[in-house]
Amino acid sequence: MALTESSAAREIESRTSADAAAKRALVFPGQGSQSVGMGKELADAHMVAREVFQEVDDALSENLFKLMCEGPEDELTLTENAQPALMAVSMAILRVLQKEHGYEPRDLGCFVAGHSLGEYTALTAAGSFTVSDAARLLRTRGLAMQTAVPVGEGAMAALMGLDLETAREVAAEATQDTYDGAVCVAANDNAPGQIVISGTRIAVQRALEIAALRGARRSVMLPVSGPFHCPLMAPVADVMAEALSNVNIQSPAVPLVSNVTALPVTEPEQIRSQLVRQVTGMVRWRESVLFMNARGVLELIEIGTGKVLSGLARRIDRSMRGMSVANPADLDALVATV
Repeated sequence: MALTESSAAREIESRTSADAAAKRALVFPGQGSQSVGMGKELADAHMVAREVFQEVDDALSENLFKLMCEGPEDELTLTENAQPALMAVSMAILRVLQKEHGYEPRDLGCFVAGHSLGEYTALTAAGSFTVSDAARLLRTRGLAMQTAVPVGEGAMAALMGLDLETAREVAAEATQDTYDGAVCVAANDNAPGQIVISGTRIAVQRALEIAALRGARRSVMLPVSGPFHCPLMAPVADVMAEALSNVNIQSPAVPLVSNVTALPVTEPEQIRSQLVRQVTGMVRWRESVLFMNARGVLELIEIGTGKVLSGLARRIDRSMRGMSVANPADLDALVATV
């Protein structure tokens, strides 16, 4: 009788955990969330976190973790460093959850998704990439993105208070008002009233003027090293197509909601193709979150440095909650709720 009661208790606990996971998704930050000191508290508190940072250092044949801990900030902010660094912190958190608490990603959420480079982290979390392969892919991606467009020729800007359709109209008008061959497109649909545009600098600057006339609450140029997620990144797409062709991709243990389709994908060749398309395509973050919400997700757990994605949750849908897990205290808080 005691064995039966114990088995029943375990079954109830398992069902309860599965029900909770069905209402959550794991999300992973994009570039811009990096900061000097990232990952240090994790490494100080957890040996398994230190092992992840060492794994990334070994894959890149350099001491990236030292740069993460000590800076300088301008070097950490370089795309080639920021991208693998952000992935490393997220994976260190997940390794602690796995090795010290027994939680796999599928125990914590029913989908994974990441913003731009965060999509690589999401796939690594779900077992599609190894940490080493992800680090090398992101280093390749970052270097290619930095060099695709000469410094000063491209730009990105945030348009606040405009919907996606209006932002696209603004971008199209800006290219007509400048010169033949000018580029300006919507690059990130982050949340209602928060659209990022990308393209040639003169066209993006003109778009800010047009946006003000179209009722934008605020428009600002972004401090980025290139015009990401626009046609000017086509050379990067070619680089990533070759790099991805040489990497083994496993089916993710948890469905990935893709940046370029805002729909789930689990088939390795589709993942490979969509990661190439992602380089020049718009990040459909708002739609991705709405898709997950329509499938019952009520909470986004942001694994990694920063709080950007968890902060966007309620802006996208008021029924959504966001939780940021970036340090040991956040880890304890998450474990207490699972």
